[in-house]
Amino acid sequence: MVPLLLVLLLVLLLFGAGFALKALWWIAVIVLVVWLLGFVARPKGSTGRWYRW
Repeated sequence: MVPLLLVLLLVLLLFGAGFALKALWWIAVIVLVVWLLGFVARPKGSTGRWYRW
């Protein structure tokens, strides 16, 4: 019974880690797209950055 519970716990941990890593990849892609759009769409006369920070 204990080995079965350990295997189920391991499966849950690996599934959770896989889902979290996939979600982090999607967040990174979205942030990259927003950054690129901001870089392309910055004001024409401005020599500074398009973001404040």
